[in-house]
Amino acid sequence: MIKQGDLTAVQNLKIRLAKAADFEKLWPILQSVIRKGTTYEYPADMTKKAAFHAWLEKPEYTYLAERKGEVIATYYIKTNHSGQGNHVCNCGYMVAPNFRGQGIGSFLCQDSQKRALEHGYRAMQFNFVASTNLSAVRLWLKLGYKIVGRLPEAFNHPEAGFVDAYVMYKFLK
Repeated sequence: MIKQGDLTAVQNLKIRLAKAADFEKLWPILQSVIRKGTTYEYPADMTKKAAFHAWLEKPEYTYLAERKGEVIATYYIKTNHSGQGNHVCNCGYMVAPNFRGQGIGSFLCQDSQKRALEHGYRAMQFNFVASTNLSAVRLWLKLGYKIVGRLPEAFNHPEAGFVDAYVMYKFLK
């Protein structure tokens, strides 16, 4: 799924489990996305401590992508529902601003799907994709996700106002 032109961006990209000690390297990426307030439902003034909890403690698995020791992206995998729904996971992805638009998000999503299967998940669900996040919506559709629900005016975009949010779903097997 990675386009030929995007191969350079993902070459030599190492993805590994993140540790608590990695958070200082992750925080600038998280902070840049959270402060903008256009893609995640996190409060724009989310504290570093709350971000640590949301990104490293709450998920079952948090990964980071690095090249030559520089952390350039991250994603998490967490169980979406407990009990009888625990075979469906949820993921979140963030890429450092100067590395966006290079195919890294696509690479991370494909990597997360493989790892989710290894962790025993059968499906992946994105619970709250802002309809204005056009690059993410296009990417998820391209990677085989379906829009299975629409939440009218559920996301309060800082510039566009109240916009719809999508629930997107894909079977991994």
